[in-house]
Amino acid sequence: MTARADHLARVRTFAATELAVKAVGWAQEGALDPALFRTAADLGLFGIELPVEAGGLGYDFAHKSAICAELAAVDFGFAMAVVNTHNVCKRLHRSAPKLCDRYLPDLLSGQVAACTALTEPGAGTDVVALATRATQTSDGWVLTGQKDWIVNARHAGMSIVFAKCGPGDDGAAIGAFAVDLTAPGVTRYATETGFPQASMGTGGFTLEHVTLPPEALILSPGTAFSSILSEINGARAYVAAMCCAMLAASIDTVAAYGQRRSSFGKPLMAHQAWRLALAQAQTDLAATQALTDRAVAAIADDSDAQLLAAQAKIHAVQTCQHHLPRMLHAMGAEGLRPTNCLTRHLAAVQSAALTDGAIAPLLERVARLSWSATPLRKD
Repeated sequence: MTARADHLARVRTFAATELAVKAVGWAQEGALDPALFRTAADLGLFGIELPVEAGGLGYDFAHKSAICAELAAVDFGFAMAVVNTHNVCKRLHRSAPKLCDRYLPDLLSGQVAACTALTEPGAGTDVVALATRATQTSDGWVLTGQKDWIVNARHAGMSIVFAKCGPGDDGAAIGAFAVDLTAPGVTRYATETGFPQASMGTGGFTLEHVTLPPEALILSPGTAFSSILSEINGARAYVAAMCCAMLAASIDTVAAYGQRRSSFGKPLMAHQAWRLALAQAQTDLAATQALTDRAVAAIADDSDAQLLAAQAKIHAVQTCQHHLPRMLHAMGAEGLRPTNCLTRHLAAVQSAALTDGAIAPLLERVARLSWSATPLRKD
């Protein structure tokens, strides 16, 4: 077994044992156990793509996507929480070497979680509409604004915050700052929904004249916006991989139930009408997994993945939205138990649908990339 395969196997064991036990409680909005993050850290999950000399594992994007899938097969929210802290570690290593000694030890060890704060109450898909403002002073910067619907925000200790710098109001004015979320002027809060958000840590924070040193600017205006758009492709691909994993786990759960549950004198799996739903789900999963694998491979190879990433996320989300309710119906009332993954994944795919691009704007992106002669910004 290669080192990469061994690492993936250890993550799978962690997900199937420790994570699976805790995920049952999260279905009832139970508290997130910080010890899980420390175990994730012991597995190197916050430094998957960081070089070994920087404290990471030195693996590539494809391995990160595979890890995300293993975790999401049990709990999508926890997978998102882990990968978001990882992505902050990666960005700090690439763009803020002066801040690495301050932040990376606690992040890589799982002592502190992190988030990337882009979305605001009035700005989601339309990134240029963000209103958080950074004003330069003789001592550095002052940030004022609000972020919402941010993964990890309710418990994160630091964040990469995107804000418009100076008087500019277009994409070229957007910069990115490393912000200590325990600093004066920062107020964090939880964002609650009809679906449990405990493992994802969804929340937001307000910034009231938060003072930052000059080195807190880690992506200058003119470069931050293009960075956002480029990194979103990767996020779309690994979210697609997570959706594939959630559907695969649901199919496996229902198939196992169909082997042991009898109806009219024979196992459910022996009834043709019952098993056809699983066969259709398995067939459609194979198609979306193949598309997702192509998108992941393109990003891992630094190829142009705009179209593939958008298509993979659209297809994976829609495949899950179509088949997960059918899997729940096939299992019947037993599928509602929180010890099974069905209701957890059914709720999670609604969050996945809105993460890193909702379906409608992604379809428009596919159309423009496929047929429009109108120049399209590269993201």
